[in-house]
Amino acid sequence: MFLGTYEPRLDDKGRLILPAKFREPMAGGIVITRGQDRCLYAYPRVEFERILERMQDASTTSKRNRDYMRVFLSGASDEIPDKQGRVTITANLRNYAGLSRELAVIGAGTKVEIWDLESWNTYLDENEQAFADISEEVLPGL
Repeated sequence: MFLGTYEPRLDDKGRLILPAKFREPMAGGIVITRGQDRCLYAYPRVEFERILERMQDASTTSKRNRDYMRVFLSGASDEIPDKQGRVTITANLRNYAGLSRELAVIGAGTKVEIWDLESWNTYLDENEQAFADISEEVLPGL
């Protein structure tokens, strides 16, 4: 399970040093792909394989399903972290998420989200009130 927010930097070669807590679950491989809201999703390879199995069960006669799978899978990058826990984020994914040097890397349960730090802070500012307003709707009784 991935939790927390970290603020690493992207190096000059487009590499991200994974937060120490995230390295072990991702040591066997990591798949980075487009996420919603112009962030990137990073999955341990094993989790990504489970998602891929579920996608293969989805009907490909549905245009919505095909469109989603194309966007999700076409930008995916399969990486192996090096000994320092660094992974390369491809140029097309950096461009998609508008990544600068300053990043926000957040734990999101079974995946990690990679955001440009300024975009993440803007997202939080814009969604903080909605978060408070919908808590009962999403998790009744919490």
